[in-house]
Amino acid sequence: MTVPHLLRVDDGPEPFAPLVAAARALGLRVGWLELAPPPPVAGDLEMAAALGTLRAVAAGGSRTVAVKPLKGEPVLADLLREHFRGCALVLVRGEAVAPLLKSEGERWTVTLPEEAARAFATNDLAEALRSPRPSWAPPLPPRPPKPPKKVKKTKQEKKRERVEKRKKRPTPPAAPP
Repeated sequence: MTVPHLLRVDDGPEPFAPLVAAARALGLRVGWLELAPPPPVAGDLEMAAALGTLRAVAAGGSRTVAVKPLKGEPVLADLLREHFRGCALVLVRGEAVAPLLKSEGERWTVTLPEEAARAFATNDLAEALRSPRPSWAPPLPPRPPKPPKKVKKTKQEKKRERVEKRKKRPTPPAAPP
């Protein structure tokens, strides 16, 4: 499973409409994740979830709403795997360790911690989502050197070593008559 790119946002979803449209034009999916307590859910969904059901789902019209009770705080990796499979990008509003995305008119800036912001046009940013390693990602650390390859000994070499070991062994003293 490929992990989606995460970009942290501070604004609501409206400013990101051009980016979502550009990504969809390229056949890419975009998700939205709020890392804040959700508002109360209307109807019996909240009660069903509180009873300990696995999930409580309402479906109809043009959307679904699912309520799943959690034990403890949500885990980002689990949320991505469960809800955002197939997404190229997930915009995360809330505290997340991810580059910050800001809209600046017709352009976008992606800022990594302790680095200068990088500017993108909407189509360029959407195109960068196709890469498993986008241009704003920090460089990978260098690979450690490979250990030398072990060469297997041939049967002749193994036999020669056994013979050499026998020759080096001290001969036991002769038994007295």
